[in-house]
Amino acid sequence: MNEQRWRAGHLPGLDAGQVDWHVLPFEAHGRRVAIEVPLLDEAALTALSRRVRQAARDRLQPLYVDQIIDIVARAVARLLDPQDPARRELDELLPIVTGCDAEMVRLGLTSYLHTFRAPQLRRFLAQDFPNPKVLDGFQPATKGGSVRAFGPALLAHLWAGNVPGLPLWSLVCGLLVKAGNVGKLPSAEPVFASVAARVLAEVHPPLADCLAMVWWKGGQAGPAKALYGEADTVLAYGGNAALRAVRDELPVTTRFLAYGHKIGLAMVGRAALDRQRGPATARLAALDMVRYEQQGCYSPHVLYVERGGAVQPREFAQYLAAELANLSHRHPPRALSLEEAAALADWRQAAEWQALGAPGGELLGGEGSGWSVVFRDTPQPLAPTAGHRSLAVSAVDSLDEVVAQLEPHGAFLQTAGLATTSEELFRLGHLLGQAGVTRIAPIGGMAQPEAGWHHDGRFNLADLVRMVEIEQSAEAAADRLEPSWQEGRP
Repeated sequence: MNEQRWRAGHLPGLDAGQVDWHVLPFEAHGRRVAIEVPLLDEAALTALSRRVRQAARDRLQPLYVDQIIDIVARAVARLLDPQDPARRELDELLPIVTGCDAEMVRLGLTSYLHTFRAPQLRRFLAQDFPNPKVLDGFQPATKGGSVRAFGPALLAHLWAGNVPGLPLWSLVCGLLVKAGNVGKLPSAEPVFASVAARVLAEVHPPLADCLAMVWWKGGQAGPAKALYGEADTVLAYGGNAALRAVRDELPVTTRFLAYGHKIGLAMVGRAALDRQRGPATARLAALDMVRYEQQGCYSPHVLYVERGGAVQPREFAQYLAAELANLSHRHPPRALSLEEAAALADWRQAAEWQALGAPGGELLGGEGSGWSVVFRDTPQPLAPTAGHRSLAVSAVDSLDEVVAQLEPHGAFLQTAGLATTSEELFRLGHLLGQAGVTRIAPIGGMAQPEAGWHHDGRFNLADLVRMVEIEQSAEAAADRLEPSWQEGRP
């Protein structure tokens, strides 16, 4: 089997020949690729961080935010173009690196990139700043005086590699607030951030020195300490244990924004369970499971189905199983590592025992099918599955019962997918929000957040900036020192 080699990273001002390169091997779909990632020592990473910080001050901060939107939109247009060399690299490499079905990766990436076009980016800004011009200069404050937003001089990104394209969220956020950006490439998927950085630099060459993509081995303290010592803000994705370790290593004055593991769920009301809508809703729920193989924090793990519709909960679970079987032919599941396969086998075994030990319980999807659905005829607590197209379906008399199952897990809730009426949507939205849910999406759209969504209920951009105010009294005092004021005095 021939092995392709590809070099990741983006290192402004550094000669590739003077950098140590570490090889990350990937194999899927009968192909191999060796990804070379840059391994910098502490001194080199410190120097690179300072270069990025200074370049952002000189070249990025003088730009108007509308100019930055235009740059990002032009870069995204290239990544959306199937004939562009950069997009072709992504379409070729990401299926090998992630192991996911190539067509599913292509469709998911295209849908995802649409949220970063110019109109969506302007909505993104408007979510956090009623007047986005505060990023360009002082603007009138409602209370009087003037106010301006300043982003960090240097923003460090620590990305997880579970979902292709994830780095673009925080990278675009960093650019919009005019920060210098240094990202640590995830070992599980070092391709997308590297390609995105290069395309941004090609679209607007002065931007090339304002961002860098680096790598170091997990647990390697030296490079991490060097970057943390230079960054004003560190933004990190990952498991809670890893995030806790990062937090403990940061200087006390460094702002830390952490996005830990979350769990998603879905709820189907009886209004979506007639003979036409029931099978269609099951098809949409299956797509939510297949997109990114349930590796995103917004993917469903438990689906609650309300009794009383023409399609009963057990029948809905059977429709869902049939849709997963169909999708496994159109978009085959990725091959699992030994650790992943063992975890999935353990979950299936436990789910089967629970299903068989309860009246009406059933496990759908045989071992090796690439998907699993466990049905329980009683309300079940919220709990993560093993992912990789595995789901628990629980019957409830009323969707209101679900809230009691969620409240003990409020800190880990994020996305709830709903199929119900408008009246029920807002009533349940209130209850779900009280329980800890921060995003309510339609079933079928759980894995496709809208532009400007409040990730984990927080502000994407406002959390990155500090506000500087010129008080109204300071303006009045300055006015009294104007020559015209002095000349007009009696």
